[in-house]
Amino acid sequence: MNEKEIQLLQMIKGNPYISQSELAEKSGLSRSAVAGYISTLTKKGKILGRAYVIPERKGITCIGGANVDRKYQVTEALTYETSNPVTTGQSCGGVARNISENLGRIGYETFLISAIGDDPEGKWLLEQTAPYVNISGTQTLLNERTGTYTAILDKEGEMKLAFADMGIYDSVDIAYIEKRWSFLSSSEMVIVDTNLSQEVLGYILKRCKHEEIPISIATVSVPKIKNLPTSLDGVSWFICNKDEAEALLETTITTDGDLLKAAEGIIRKGANNAVITRGEQGLAFYTEDRQAGILMPPKLSVQDVTGAGDSLVAGIIYGHLKGANAEGACKIGITLSAITVESPETVSSQLSKQKIQEVYKRFFK
Repeated sequence: MNEKEIQLLQMIKGNPYISQSELAEKSGLSRSAVAGYISTLTKKGKILGRAYVIPERKGITCIGGANVDRKYQVTEALTYETSNPVTTGQSCGGVARNISENLGRIGYETFLISAIGDDPEGKWLLEQTAPYVNISGTQTLLNERTGTYTAILDKEGEMKLAFADMGIYDSVDIAYIEKRWSFLSSSEMVIVDTNLSQEVLGYILKRCKHEEIPISIATVSVPKIKNLPTSLDGVSWFICNKDEAEALLETTITTDGDLLKAAEGIIRKGANNAVITRGEQGLAFYTEDRQAGILMPPKLSVQDVTGAGDSLVAGIIYGHLKGANAEGACKIGITLSAITVESPETVSSQLSKQKIQEVYKRFFK
């Protein structure tokens, strides 16, 4: 939307029964110009007839990676520079895709904007995702390979090394996002991961802020921290791990105090809420109104940590949209993450609202 359209829409939000004559007087536009803008806003789906009904925002749009995850878990101690006996597995992956499936499994209407290749892996990925997520915003690209993530796990299930082949996301440019903007404009929350380029991420953040669309960021890896814009102004939740926070802030995190200071540093960059995770050592949260704390994870029977961060993000956003404060949202995130790591799957097939309630009560009485 242009500046005049946004101005008129804000007036209509304030008074859905305002007349076009009043709009013209308050905006300084002619009556005919207002009529033209109203017609355009109606065609764009921003308003619905008289009395200028503003469509309710609903659902969550996730933008970013949709990959095939391949996992190789050693059966004995991991030894470098030699052959290691392993068990192998394959599952759906990608940060944005995983978050969207987690949310879809607990009842949220969720939309995925991503890109896959015209190959068997891409077809399989969409077939597995479609029961839980609206995939109409995801495009199959000819002559491209679907992204893959390959993880090497030790016998305890901890990731020791990983490889990401995700060049396909270079095809997701601003024009790609513009064609799908209606998904974002109608959402109660947008979640983006850092598989997108800095230019695209910057565009999405700036436009979402301008149109007052809530948006959150889930990081992907240390190398992709460079894809973030300098300012995080307008970001509702920024969620990353310790190593990514160190790269973002160019600092070293050793103590709990360092962790909280780093989370505060992310707030100074413009985010409303910041969460920094550190595996078995829990997480720190910090908010713009200076709520802060460190939460430790419960003792778990870990099968596979892959996808734990994505389920944490889904849980935090779920809690936030349900009205929980920062600590409460993080506790729900920890609950979803626990369900994931106690499962061999990247997104647990056991995940449901009832399962969340059961596990939450187990950990946070």
